Amino acid sequence: MDVKKDILWRVYLCLIGMALFGVAILAKVFYIQNIQGSYWRSMADSLHTRYVALDADRGTIYSEEGRMLSTSIPYFDIRIDFAADGLTDKKGLVFRTNLDSLSLCLSQLFNDRSQAEYKKLLQEGYKSKDRYFLLKRDVPFDQYQTLRTLPMFRLGKNKGGMIAETKSKRINPFKLLANRTIGLARENAQSVGLERTYDDYLRGVTGKRLMRRIAGGTYVPVEGYDIEPENGRDIVTTIDVNMQDIVETALMNMMVQNEADHGTCILMEVKTGKIKALANIGHLQDGSYWENMNYALQVGEPGSTFKLATVISVLEDKYATMNTMVNMDGGKWKVGRRTVYDSEPHPGPQNVTIKHAFELSSNVGMAKLAVQYYSKQPNNFVAHLRKLKLDQITGIDLLGEGRPVIKSTNSRTWSNTSLPWMAFGYEVLISPLQTAMLYNAVANNGKMMKPYLVNSIMEYGQVVKQFEPTIVMDSICSNSTLRQVQQMLAGVVTNGTAKKLQNQYYSFAGKTGTALVANGSRGYADKIYQASFAGYFPANDPQYTCVVVIKNKPHALRFYGASVAGPVFREVADRLFALAVEKQAPMQATLKIDSTLAMKNGKGAEWNEILQTLHLPAGNATASSWVSAKVDNQKVTFQQVSQPKGAVPDVTGMGLKDALYLLENAGLRVVIKGAGKVKTQSLPGGTKIGNEQTIVIELS
Repeated sequence: MDVKKDILWRVYLCLIGMALFGVAILAKVFYIQNIQGSYWRSMADSLHTRYVALDADRGTIYSEEGRMLSTSIPYFDIRIDFAADGLTDKKGLVFRTNLDSLSLCLSQLFNDRSQAEYKKLLQEGYKSKDRYFLLKRDVPFDQYQTLRTLPMFRLGKNKGGMIAETKSKRINPFKLLANRTIGLARENAQSVGLERTYDDYLRGVTGKRLMRRIAGGTYVPVEGYDIEPENGRDIVTTIDVNMQDIVETALMNMMVQNEADHGTCILMEVKTGKIKALANIGHLQDGSYWENMNYALQVGEPGSTFKLATVISVLEDKYATMNTMVNMDGGKWKVGRRTVYDSEPHPGPQNVTIKHAFELSSNVGMAKLAVQYYSKQPNNFVAHLRKLKLDQITGIDLLGEGRPVIKSTNSRTWSNTSLPWMAFGYEVLISPLQTAMLYNAVANNGKMMKPYLVNSIMEYGQVVKQFEPTIVMDSICSNSTLRQVQQMLAGVVTNGTAKKLQNQYYSFAGKTGTALVANGSRGYADKIYQASFAGYFPANDPQYTCVVVIKNKPHALRFYGASVAGPVFREVADRLFALAVEKQAPMQATLKIDSTLAMKNGKGAEWNEILQTLHLPAGNATASSWVSAKVDNQKVTFQQVSQPKGAVPDVTGMGLKDALYLLENAGLRVVIKGAGKVKTQSLPGGTKIGNEQTIVIELS
């Protein structure tokens, strides 16, 4: 019996113990969940980390003479870590001491809140112990520089709590000037122009930053875990700012005067194919004009400027010479059920030379040549057009070039009138840039050059990729044909449709064009004309090819190429001739050394190796063991840093590796704060070293 009671007592005791243990567990769960819940949740949050992207600084786009056409400017989001060591130490002494003065300075700097409002804002942030408190967004660089000098913020990130998040904004300093060609680097939409074509070079390599989540779902940076981004490379274009301004102004003046719909003007260097200026102006809905589309790359029916290809074909096949006669039939000729019209009737002698028919821009004359010599084998004419590369894109370094259309007898839309209409620039589609490429070849004695917009890619002032002129075709035709078409183009100015444009100071050659264009479903009823002029100057020693194409408004009073596009060409040529523009050497490795480059103190031998590798100019050679470096008068100069034995080394300005090497070899214990290069050291350089001394170095 006693044994039974003893066993029961022990069982009951175990049950009571287990019950008490269960109650204790439940109590602890309740305590943790309800009493300590916020604390442990914040601790759990702190264990969550993630990487965020650090955008690289986008490269700058320069003109050929070194002016910035597109660049990035920094701006900042300013935040405060109210739990920083310096702000929590001594019950917030630093914060309370600087609160009034900081509030006043912020009010004066931003001028958006009163001192009292800023004081209240800062107090609320401090009371909440917010580690990522947003003070101000989109602060420009000059204001950021001032912020760093304000009370409390001047103490640095750890003591003053200021966190600056850097962003960048893309700007075109010259606004309208070549805006569409340079393009836009858009954050949430597709870029255009050179910004898009060379995006791989300009954008650089994105870095990473480790972020830790704190209470409230906010993330703060984790020190020492950044993967620095690689900055983008710079682009040096072929564009000359002065020439671009001349071209842009001349085109804009005519667009406004004639209330035109859109227009383009291309200025191309004859010998190289460099695009020195490219203007594209369109009429916006609000009545203003802006560079809204790259019209130079859009294909359309070129009109009479295409007649150059027709006469090259006829002369090259030896069917005729420029002195062969052709009958203009008074400017009207019936082909099947359609009629070819000249822009103006031609009374008087109807039999004229091919040269004079070309000078007068006779559609009838060109159509008759095509029918007379190619009606039996139309594809022979098409073959000439293809030989002149009119069926191919130019390959310019801009994305979005339109695909040309040169029909053949195999084309679905070919008819018995296609051949004569193609002869004077209809039923074909080419871009103004293709027209410029063809006329430039004539100016360049038959050598066809590929148009291009970029001279070189540069990284920290050094050329990493150079672009050279590219020859597309050594000769577009025989010398005999070339000399004849050059005379014919010169004759247009001296004795043809562009006669009123000539001047006594210099000669130029070219061709006018006036094409009736369709207006969607309304067809040709609105009488919308496209005026164009393609030519080169000076005629005796061509330096530049210029093509102007302007689409006029419906029923415009002025619409002929000679009266709309021609004056733009003449203004461009006059101003360039008057300025006696000399061809400037491309900017190669001429960018100046950035005087703000971060340079660390270090070993002289390592600095010598860096200078030799990067080909940087040195103001003085260094044979010293330890030196400080800086940029002085566009050269890297050095100053010896003495490190006497038995004294604390001066490591200010050094990287962590060099600083540790010197300090530990001197027998000091080193405590490190921050990252970067040494900003301050607790024991000044030159101080005598005692036994087992400790030195604190702060890096930034």
